[in-house]
Amino acid sequence: MASTSNSLKALDNFINNEHIQPTAGKYFDTFEPSRGRPHAQIPDSTKADVELAYQAASKAFPGWSKTSRAERAKILYRIADLIESRLDEFAQAESKDQGKPVELARTVDIPRAAHNFRFFAGRILHSVEEAGDLAGIGFNYTQRMPIGVVGLISPWNLPLYLLTWKIAPCIACGNTAVCKPSEFTSLTAYLLCSVLKEAGLPAGVVNMVFGTGMGAGQAIVEHPRIPVISFTGGTVTGAKIIANSAQHFKKLSLELGGKNANIVFADCDFEQALTTSLRSSFANQGEICLCGSRIFVERPIYEKFLERLVQGAKNLKVGDPTKKETNLGALVSKEHWEKVLSYVELGKQEGGKIECGGQKPTDLPDDFKDGYFLEPTIISGLTPSCRVMREEIFGPVVTIYAFDTEDEVIALTNDSEYGLSCSVWTENGRRARRVAQSIEAGYVWVNTWMARDLRMPFGGMKKSGLGREGGDHSLDFYSELKTICLAD
Repeated sequence: MASTSNSLKALDNFINNEHIQPTAGKYFDTFEPSRGRPHAQIPDSTKADVELAYQAASKAFPGWSKTSRAERAKILYRIADLIESRLDEFAQAESKDQGKPVELARTVDIPRAAHNFRFFAGRILHSVEEAGDLAGIGFNYTQRMPIGVVGLISPWNLPLYLLTWKIAPCIACGNTAVCKPSEFTSLTAYLLCSVLKEAGLPAGVVNMVFGTGMGAGQAIVEHPRIPVISFTGGTVTGAKIIANSAQHFKKLSLELGGKNANIVFADCDFEQALTTSLRSSFANQGEICLCGSRIFVERPIYEKFLERLVQGAKNLKVGDPTKKETNLGALVSKEHWEKVLSYVELGKQEGGKIECGGQKPTDLPDDFKDGYFLEPTIISGLTPSCRVMREEIFGPVVTIYAFDTEDEVIALTNDSEYGLSCSVWTENGRRARRVAQSIEAGYVWVNTWMARDLRMPFGGMKKSGLGREGGDHSLDFYSELKTICLAD
């Protein structure tokens, strides 16, 4: 893309602990979703910029990989402290860049980013490898080895949260990184660069290359000497990454799309299920891969649950993301907003009833009239075969459907190409266990949602991804386990 207005703040790439302009000198506008106008310029980085970042990371790898775990952990703890000391600055930047409410960024996104560094700092200090005696022959032990330069590609929905989920274990294990944040949400990644430098992270350990997926992202994936790729994003892009990296036999971790079920049985704690279902449907404008976008409700309580869910959705405040009382901000871009609206129209064409929402709020303040806002939307009356019931929308749009039996809802839930997460609401412990075991998803919550334990494996089944991260699973991914046999 060509360079645009010089009146906007231009971000630069962060390579070898220095901010440098993209080699081609080109930038493009990034928009503030809540106001629908450009607020900064992003480097339109190319293969040449990725190569510069790779060279810096490659040069830094020998020293960083030999740095003691204690020293690495010390720097990661310092990074966490610095992020927390700039909580408000990061939260406001995240909101301005992504569209989410500032309060959500302040209470969830930014604290979690700091926690990612703190968690993996502690993890490497307390992890141990395996050892065993091979009687009469020798002694075996394993050694966790850093791999090298890792490519980290993060999404736009939880920008700092998910970028640090990758950076923290990557560098904790002794690797160096070439990172590519989403072109829609680069601001907090840019702020993070100054934190990394202030924390004393050696030059070249983490390099930030900004740009598009087709430009910088593809160059990282195809780079012949970047052996590991961690990607969070869409399933279509994930398939391209698999294809483009196959010739190099790269190690991949892919967290991809989801069309998650939220199963509500008649014997649930009704108020708890209702309150949490509102949150799991519309948190972050529905732009969370774990949102429960297919709500299945057992028929005896269906009408009551639908009525209360609609009432709750209508009470949610959509608008100015800087206001503490705001529940939903703006969708990330005009293109995505238009895509989500097209699914609302498709829902009507497929015979669905728009129970609430489905349009832009009419009471927005003048400064936000051009923002990409959408009311929380509930659609009933669709059959399970409808596209709106099957395709990932990734916005504040959910479907609701009545079911009669346990076997029926399990079949409905599993009849999907996705398998990321699921929530189950029931006070029957045996049923909870049966259903949870039967669901084809990487994460099943019972009587809760988004309760994350970073020690546990996280990842999807089917087209929702490849691999698992979290706890030792992250350490396994970002390292190579070597077995060494010492003869007697």
